[in-house]
Amino acid sequence: MTRLTYAVGDIHGRLDLLVKAINTIEAHGAGHQIRIIMLGDYVDRGPDSRGVVEYLIASARRLEMICLKGNHEAMMADAIGSGDPKSLSMWIQYGGLETMKSYGWTWRRTPDFSIIPREHLEWMAGLPVSARDGDRVFVHAGLDPDKALDRQDEAVCLWIRDRFLEASLEKVGAHVVHGHTPEWSEKTEAAAPELLAHRTNLDTGAYFTGVLAIGVFAEESPGGPVEVLTVRGDAESQENVAPRWRR
Repeated sequence: MTRLTYAVGDIHGRLDLLVKAINTIEAHGAGHQIRIIMLGDYVDRGPDSRGVVEYLIASARRLEMICLKGNHEAMMADAIGSGDPKSLSMWIQYGGLETMKSYGWTWRRTPDFSIIPREHLEWMAGLPVSARDGDRVFVHAGLDPDKALDRQDEAVCLWIRDRFLEASLEKVGAHVVHGHTPEWSEKTEAAAPELLAHRTNLDTGAYFTGVLAIGVFAEESPGGPVEVLTVRGDAESQENVAPRWRR
């Protein structure tokens, strides 16, 4: 049987798209050995972060699945774990408000962070930062092009943008599959994945475009995906999602 690896772009609270993605993967991969790698950013901005976390925890018990840490999981776990007012304010500003609402917080009272189950925070904090598959590296944001693959800093893997996005294959040294950046100067259509010789960007801005991308990688085919699948839902109106900040 052919072994296929499916990489799924940033979810950001879109449980509807996540469920469609997993169903699509299981149907597409029937008869193959399959592995699923989630590229991070499961929470914030979209409508059902809690549902996404619960669905991923349950799915990982029955599927071969690796959930990588995104900068939003790190930001949420760090902010609530530390209780630091500045960190909490930054997280709320960059999409945490929608996450709190998914856990039952209402506008009528001061946010009570204890409503978020400890299991969820521990799950987020303990997620791996990267995964390997032959010549490919899977990571949320990207890699430091000036460091060896085995000397990468976690913060860089979660947050980097321009230095990585502008780097050449020679600088990066591997095919990198990532998310984190739905739009930049060389990727002007948020809903379309970015497919290059040395990297694959699967962030399609699912929380505001209603499009989620899934890269299909075959064991015998090095480099980029052999196919890209997409699932679609209703694009959220700007009244119902957080502003499109780049964090």
